[in-house]
Amino acid sequence: MAHDPQNLTHSTDVLVIGSGAAGLSVALRLAHKGKITVLSKAEVTEGSTFYAQGGIAAVLDENDTVDSHVEDTLIAGAGLCHEDAVRFTVEHSREAIEWLIERGVAFSKEDEHYHLTREGGHSQRRIIHSDDATGRAVSTTLVAAVQAEQNIEILENYIAVDLITGDKLGLDHSRCQGAYVLNLKEDRVETVRARFVVLATGGASKVYLYTSNPDVASGDGIAMAWRAGCSVANLEFNQFHPTCLYHPEARSFLITEALRGEGALLRRPNGERFMPEYDERAELAPRDIVARTIDHEVKKYGFDCVYLDISHKDPEFIKSHFPTIYKQCLGYGIDITIDAIPVVPAAHYTCGGVRVDTDSRTDIEGLYAVGEVAFTGLHGANRMASNSLLECLVYAQSAAQSIESAWETIAEPADIPAWDESQVTDSDEEIVLSHNWHELRQLMWDYVGIVRTDKRLQRAMRRIELLQQEIHEYYSNFKVSNDLVELRNLVLVAELIVKCAMQRKESRGLHFTLDYPELSTEIKDSVLKPS
Repeated sequence: MAHDPQNLTHSTDVLVIGSGAAGLSVALRLAHKGKITVLSKAEVTEGSTFYAQGGIAAVLDENDTVDSHVEDTLIAGAGLCHEDAVRFTVEHSREAIEWLIERGVAFSKEDEHYHLTREGGHSQRRIIHSDDATGRAVSTTLVAAVQAEQNIEILENYIAVDLITGDKLGLDHSRCQGAYVLNLKEDRVETVRARFVVLATGGASKVYLYTSNPDVASGDGIAMAWRAGCSVANLEFNQFHPTCLYHPEARSFLITEALRGEGALLRRPNGERFMPEYDERAELAPRDIVARTIDHEVKKYGFDCVYLDISHKDPEFIKSHFPTIYKQCLGYGIDITIDAIPVVPAAHYTCGGVRVDTDSRTDIEGLYAVGEVAFTGLHGANRMASNSLLECLVYAQSAAQSIESAWETIAEPADIPAWDESQVTDSDEEIVLSHNWHELRQLMWDYVGIVRTDKRLQRAMRRIELLQQEIHEYYSNFKVSNDLVELRNLVLVAELIVKCAMQRKESRGLHFTLDYPELSTEIKDSVLKPS
């Protein structure tokens, strides 16, 4: 199937939307079957995978067990993990790591053995890593492998606008047929016809004012899947990473949890530790507890930030284990071998998402979702550290196997009409977008952040509804742009987050509300289905 330049239509066997670990793994596992097209919003390395510091959780040590990893995950997930999904993921963890090693990922070693570290919530050392830049090692290796594959086409600087399903084309089924995509360099909408579509677009943390995520994390896959008819679940559980560097010149630089795993301590500006006052696990408590505690300290005492201190450890140990953080902080005048690091929480990970089964299948035939965009049931009410890259790898394999098993039975996709922009004009009011963009992220931070109340959620919903009206009117009248596509998606995801949060009349994991501080006896997911 070839690219037709005249009517701006691409045809492919599998369209993978997203170029992080999840998307590239699917592409590589299917390259032997036919043509795979990978859509990348920016440069192919610009997803969250590249910036992941910590590592990948897996049962690799002889003293560790699948049951132990499962139990730790269930505890961190505060009763909402789907145990079958947790066990499925953990049982395939060693296989996933071996696949990466075969691809050439260079994990850190100590005395000829892979070095395993420990992070919050884990009872064992089971985090395999590449110094403190695991994501970079995984991403660069997978990108190089994809670029070497003749059957894989990478479309960089493209953003998906909407999925195309059979019912939208007047067919008698709703099977996914491809997507409309915006070519950012040529400023035009093109069409991709595909027999299978895989969403690997990452999370939606850009809906918040402060986030550790790269700019591309705007919830595109969640929004597109919802508009196409997929159900979503547990979007109220947005993980706030406890320790993002607080510095006027630093933009979204994460300080890995592995620092606390290796003995770093959280301190008030006067040098006092505070975590032991809140939890017996102190700095190794799960992320939601640490983030909420920091949030409480900052608001209670009016601090700008708190401090993460590893300066009591040997300087050479610090430099060898955390070279990226050491170098980055030094660039801001902070020598972490002698100075404590100023930190604040930031939106980090979307635990909910598009509902899928263990084959990564969504509610729509031919449409799969893998990685942070998906809700598998693994994370429950709180993602345990370093389970996310593992989920990407395991579910990429299951998606690829499912697609491969259906390969011979799926016909060519239908003909898709070209994108129609005959009724729209170029915008002369970009200020509307930038204002709405900032207003949305500010209200989500203020009203739907680490601590919530019913009143805050209601206020958020009223403002979101007004913003949606303005954005819909704008979308109807003007040519699409990257900012407009992202804003349209973010305001929809914001609505879904608030609706999920309104369903949950309790405090559990990452969802903490002053109106319902206790756990409910009813344990259930917050599920939303398109009407």
